[in-house]
Amino acid sequence: MTAKPDAAGDLMLAYMRQWHDLRGHLSRRVGSRDLAEEALQETWLRLAGMGQARVEVRDCHAFLLRIAGNIAIDLLRRERRHVARQISNEAVLREIADAAPSPEAYALHRDELRVLVAALAELAPKPRAALLLSRCDGRTHAEVAAHLKVSESMVAKYLVQALRHCRDRLRALG
Repeated sequence: MTAKPDAAGDLMLAYMRQWHDLRGHLSRRVGSRDLAEEALQETWLRLAGMGQARVEVRDCHAFLLRIAGNIAIDLLRRERRHVARQISNEAVLREIADAAPSPEAYALHRDELRVLVAALAELAPKPRAALLLSRCDGRTHAEVAAHLKVSESMVAKYLVQALRHCRDRLRALG
């Protein structure tokens, strides 16, 4: 390597002359013009920090490419780490979203429940019991039939009757 008395100044001149070429090379290398320009700003700061230090440089262009390229790769790695740690807005909203129903939904469900309770009260005792045993207690038709002392086919008829009645009342609600 050849020693130059003002190598830092020569590097700054070479930097200014080759800025557009360096930006194009770095843009292709890292895939981002913004990142390339940021790397070139960092390169300028590094060159300015060299001041009047004696620097031995044989090929200014290759030296600048090496410095700017290393800085660009460091910036690209930092950006990738940042993106990997970043949480999307949708993920944040899902985490803080309230699972409780809205006041409107709560009022609507409360009204539906009132209508359903009234509809059940309107049913004859055996269809009401068949529906509650089957749907609330999870009993089979055979178990409901044994409890009510009727046939399984009668349990099916009770369930159809009770469900139809409740459906009609809920439809009337709106």
